[in-house]
Order: sequence, then C-alpha cells, then structure tokens
Amino acid sequence: LFCDPSQLLNLSCSNTFSDNIVKYFLGALYGLFPISGILFSYYKIISSILRIPSLGGKYKAFSTCGSHLAVVCLFLVTASTVYLGSVASHSPRNDVVASLMYTVVTPMLNPFICS
Repeated sequence: LFCDPSQLLNLSCSNTFSDNIVKYFLGALYGLFPISGILFSYYKIISSILRIPSLGGKYKAFSTCGSHLAVVCLFLVTASTVYLGSVASHSPRNDVVASLMYTVVTPMLNPFICS
C-alpha cells in the first residue's frame, strides 16, 4: 500500500524480538506526545467553552469539538492498532483495512467536520 514503518521493519529485521521492541518503543513515543497534546488542548478548549454565556453557543462549540475529537480518536486507534498490534494475531488483511482507515477515511471526514 505504502511505505509503512512497521512493514519496513518486518522486511528489514531478521530478529523478531528487536523488531517488536523497536515497534513498541516507537509506537509509545509517537502515541504519547500527540495524545498528551490533544488532551491539553481539549482541556483549554473546554474551559474556554464553559465561559460562553449563551447555551446555543456552548452547544455549537461542543458539537464541533465532539466531531473533531471523534475523528482524532478514529485516527489514533486505527494507527496504534497497526503499529502496536499483537504479533500472535497478526493479520495482513486487518493491517490493510486499518491503514486505509487512517490514511483515506480520516482525511475524507475533514470536510464534514469543517462544514
């Protein structure tokens, strides 16, 4: 499909133990920073929304943030499924479906969020 880092590691490493260690380390590293940044920014957004005096304004702001957060969670869950998936239940078909979810479906949802 594309040059996915986990697939490149599978092709380049003959030692599966070191391959798994690198995958889990990179998955934790690449997952920790985005999730902490997203949680901090949503904390700031929610605290700002709660200061809006009108109920209609709060509803509109929360509905926009809710759809955005749903797409971000969809992206992070499918991407982490590919990178941190179990070695025992490895399925190339599931990897392709999850990869399509976070490379095709998630960007296609952006126009719906912004409108």
